[in-house]
Amino acid sequence: MGYAFSLDDVAYLRSDAGSAALSALADLPLTPASRLSDVKLAKQVSPAHFAAVLETVLLRRKAAAKVRFTDGLFTSDALQQATPHAVAAHRARRFTGPAHDVTCSIGADLAALPEGSIGSDLDPVRLAMARHNLGDAVPLVRADALRPVSRGTAVVADPARRDATGRRTWYPADFAPPLDLLAQAYADRDLAVKCAPGVDFAVAPWADEVELVSLDGQVREACLWTRGLATPGVSRRATVLRSDGAEWTITSAEPDDCPVREPDEWLVDPDGAVVRAGLVRHYAARHGLAQLDERIAYLTGPTPPPGVRAFRVVEHGHYSEKTLRSVLRAHDVGRVEILVRGLDVDPNALRPRLKLSGAGEATVALTRIGRRPVYLLAHAERTRAS
Repeated sequence: MGYAFSLDDVAYLRSDAGSAALSALADLPLTPASRLSDVKLAKQVSPAHFAAVLETVLLRRKAAAKVRFTDGLFTSDALQQATPHAVAAHRARRFTGPAHDVTCSIGADLAALPEGSIGSDLDPVRLAMARHNLGDAVPLVRADALRPVSRGTAVVADPARRDATGRRTWYPADFAPPLDLLAQAYADRDLAVKCAPGVDFAVAPWADEVELVSLDGQVREACLWTRGLATPGVSRRATVLRSDGAEWTITSAEPDDCPVREPDEWLVDPDGAVVRAGLVRHYAARHGLAQLDERIAYLTGPTPPPGVRAFRVVEHGHYSEKTLRSVLRAHDVGRVEILVRGLDVDPNALRPRLKLSGAGEATVALTRIGRRPVYLLAHAERTRAS
């Protein structure tokens, strides 16, 4: 759970003395091997607040790839839950005017919202950190997210998803605040609620649109949109972002007619946001692809979509360990990437049992077509963006 910061810690870290201590210790190794010497030096530099200073130096390093606060203040839990800037900026573009972040925490999401937006939180320490991170121009107030303190404006919420012991919870009723109570509190307002992508969205029937968002191939969040923030006619959306600025989206309003057929020249493993949003067939229809099996997310076709990592199929057949071992040896494969969908196979356990010693490398997709377990031997290639 990390160090428990106090308001006194935050006041010190924001002071000239705290800033000087952070600068003096910014280059410490902060490794397990250097722990004793790091703590000794930190106690010399800042006797009363050495733990807060060390934790802040460490968290700033972790935050560099996630938020834009180069000299920010964070708690470990708040930083873990903070939205990567590219994702927060994407979400913010759906607001046409100022919004109220009712669980603003350290201010990462609030920083991306339109000018004039406001923030509130129950945690006084995180509010103090948000004040440091955002400056004095952004209005902040201590308030319970379930007791509205604003009127009319759209609302953003990011409920905490850890229990009192710090363990992650997947039950929306255990979020803080719970999803249903948030929906009730802002039933008359446009509401956007950030959730973990693994949540069962059937528990939020009040959401007009569910959007899954990935960044650089990793599914980062789901957002539940209501009322005026949702797109008419769209119940599900997948948005794929890249750090280089490229992005695309697909929705449930698009056609989903796609055939099911045997493996073609290419195998395509759709982005996780597409899979979790339940839009595999829509993605296939958009790009002229087919499913290998109507219950499996692998797609196939003569031409892969632009700008994706796809797999050129070399051969395929009935899967067994013995058969796969023989096939890989015949192709002189010594390094193999193993992808699995629809079969109870652990790639990390399977790989050493294959006893490979060849000079080449390949990708193997293990799946099923109907009741048949199958393998697809392929070579990964990056297709050109359109």
